[in-house]
Amino acid sequence: MATGNAKDFGVYSRFLKIDGRHPYRDAVPDGYVDYAAYTRPGGEVFYFNFDLAKEMGLITKSHPHELNKELKEAILYTFSLQIINEYDIAHKTPIAEKDIRPYKYMATRYLQLQHPSTKGYTSGDGRSIWNGCFESKDGIWDVTSCGTGTTCLSPAVVLGNKLVKTGDPNVSYGSGRSDFIDGLCAAMMSEIMHKNGISTERTLAVISFADDTSINVRAGKNLLRPAHFFRYLKQDDYPRLKGMMDYFIERQIANGECERLSGDKRKYQDILKKFAISFAEAAACFEVEYIFCWMDWDGDNILTDGGIIDYGSVRQFGLYHHEYRYDDVDRMSTTITEQKNKAKYIVQNFAQITEYLISGKKENIKHYKDHEALKLFEETYLSKKHELILYRIGFNMNVVSKIQKDKEINNILMEFVEVYSYFEKVKSSKGLYNIKDGVTWDAVFCVRDILRELPAYYLSNNKDMSCQMFVDILKSNYATKDDLKPTISRNEKIRRFQRLYKALVARAAECDGVSEKSMLREIVKRSSLINRYERITGDSIIYASEALAKGSDSMAPKTRHKVFSEFVELQVLRPENKRRYLDSSEKFSNRNAKDVLNELLAIVRDCREGL
Repeated sequence: MATGNAKDFGVYSRFLKIDGRHPYRDAVPDGYVDYAAYTRPGGEVFYFNFDLAKEMGLITKSHPHELNKELKEAILYTFSLQIINEYDIAHKTPIAEKDIRPYKYMATRYLQLQHPSTKGYTSGDGRSIWNGCFESKDGIWDVTSCGTGTTCLSPAVVLGNKLVKTGDPNVSYGSGRSDFIDGLCAAMMSEIMHKNGISTERTLAVISFADDTSINVRAGKNLLRPAHFFRYLKQDDYPRLKGMMDYFIERQIANGECERLSGDKRKYQDILKKFAISFAEAAACFEVEYIFCWMDWDGDNILTDGGIIDYGSVRQFGLYHHEYRYDDVDRMSTTITEQKNKAKYIVQNFAQITEYLISGKKENIKHYKDHEALKLFEETYLSKKHELILYRIGFNMNVVSKIQKDKEINNILMEFVEVYSYFEKVKSSKGLYNIKDGVTWDAVFCVRDILRELPAYYLSNNKDMSCQMFVDILKSNYATKDDLKPTISRNEKIRRFQRLYKALVARAAECDGVSEKSMLREIVKRSSLINRYERITGDSIIYASEALAKGSDSMAPKTRHKVFSEFVELQVLRPENKRRYLDSSEKFSNRNAKDVLNELLAIVRDCREGL
């Protein structure tokens, strides 16, 4: 069990450096609310990310992937915390002095559209704290925890205009607790995203409690959101905004993400270019990978480098369900197709910030609609989208680079992307309808399936695939008979898709100095993984997390971790990142573990086309 008294954890003494202290305090003096914290008893370490802990330098590279007694104690002491909030102070909640930690923990302030204040005076971390900052030879890391208690920045406190007791079941989200299954979902999905090359915060640990709540510990090299900056932009607070930007840039320099430049003008213009590129690439990635990440004017649900944060509203779709909207009680979310312009608007806000910091004068946001940073955004977005589609076809990155530099093939690529997008966007005749967490309109086709099957067909056949066969491979379970009725226009698009696909392969082979058959053989091998039949979706992660939690009762922690890790590894769909793994039947002596892993994989297969 956790204890409040600091002690020597021996080889795990590095955990003690994560104690609430953080340089953000000095950089932005009123950018947070400080909370004393104490031990929350009853926690168990359900999940610990050994790979991330090694990358951070918290544990040695040779540490086995197994929780021993001392490591558990270090994790629980460091992270099993609950804040002493305003309710506790007003009601004089009895807390043992020995359990109170020596340093306070920040709940940071930032802009949020859930709050009536559009300038961020009342919003920020509503149930999270910043545990601190960990520095090693591998970099500087921010560490935060969700589920540590209700802060004064919670919507429940602000909208209800009352103090809220942590754990109050009558205020749901505002109770300051985090749902255990949500925490496990975030741990699974964030690690899968990371291993597939998508920028994201990562889960370091999930501490579970008997009431099905959890404390979810997250880490990243810079966990600031655009919303942290936009708060001071909206408040016209130049000194705080400058302090925020200078702090951010210094962290990026320390982690090797930026070079040190002399003069404020140069460094602010340089970071703006990086914002434009990172948000353009993120928007392209989300669109091609069907990732729903609710971006909006407040810059809350995204990291400042375009990485994913807060997986509560993040989903990966099996098909291009581009009419899906999340219902957040008093508002509907953006759609996947709207995310690009939201990302662009975030860059527009950063352009406004940059000019404000350089000149000291803040122009209206509309003044920056044609800013050079937005032109860079558009160029980068298009280039990244084309790169990702070429990669999805099955070309390796060396070939992708050659294709993108070849002006001769550029028109073919643009035409192919157009017809590729047509098949992605075809919607069912069923129309828009309500679902549990919002509204959606089903997509009809799974383009990944045709990209997987087409190159193998061409290796065995000297003719185009028939239109009927093409549709039979492409169709999803959402498609109705009306959706699949052949039309002259669609058949022409099928023939056009194949003509352009073969032209891309032919030109790529020529650029790479190999035969078309050799190129197709490599594409077959790569595409079979990149476009594998089974791929996680938001729904499958929820069901898989529930199945893992239920099946864990009869597994030792080491075995549970192995099941988690193997499940994650089986969702890595990048050939460059894929490690060799054994057949699941060879991995576990525990019969239940085999059954649970197989159940998780079956869930992914069953939900492959969903939300």
